[in-house]
Amino acid sequence: MCPNCEDFARTVLLLGQLALYADMADADLDFVEAVSPSLAVSLPEPPHGYDLDGGPASAGDR
Repeated sequence: MCPNCEDFARTVLLLGQLALYADMADADLDFVEAVSPSLAVSLPEPPHGYDLDGGPASAGDR
């Protein structure tokens, strides 16, 4: 896997895990609010050829 692909995939995974954590009943929402903007900003550009439309539908698309 190319280095940019690995960074992109890792950051997307972390964002997904943070979203799942935020939905937990005992989640520390102050932590989520503090970390999520920085994590989202650190998301690198998708690697060349990455299919942005190939992922799951977002909540707004349903």
